[in-house]
Amino acid sequence: MSLGQALWSGASATLGLLAIHALTVASGQPLLIGSLGASAVLLFAAPEAALSQPRNLVGGHAISALVAACIVATLGSPPFTIAFAVGVAIVAMALTRTLHPPGGATALIGVQGACGFSFVLVPVLAGALVLLVTALVTNNLARQRRYPTHWL
Repeated sequence: MSLGQALWSGASATLGLLAIHALTVASGQPLLIGSLGASAVLLFAAPEAALSQPRNLVGGHAISALVAACIVATLGSPPFTIAFAVGVAIVAMALTRTLHPPGGATALIGVQGACGFSFVLVPVLAGALVLLVTALVTNNLARQRRYPTHWL
């Protein structure tokens, strides 16, 4: 990666995360979670990677958040369920072809925070969609990038 591409990646990630922060301030809902920072690395530094594509980004986070909410609803959030949620999320993402490594962190965050089903929509899907829109704009403004390489 050239210096120019690295700077573009960093600026794009900053823009995407600042957009999520602006929505947090405007809505009063906490939308910024750590796993979205990891997604930003994939979307803006490796936009052509299979794990960075929209299906993986949105599906991986949504499935992992749903796994977390289901585990919290059925088993609570004792320490063993945090690890269990990440394992189940990996299986679910693999089987649905939505593997997105930050999804594992989303599952961990969801169980650790004893989140309910609303966690799937806010902050997870809301944040992932903001990053997706930012990636669609910034990655396609740069001549040497094309995002996505595929939708499904």
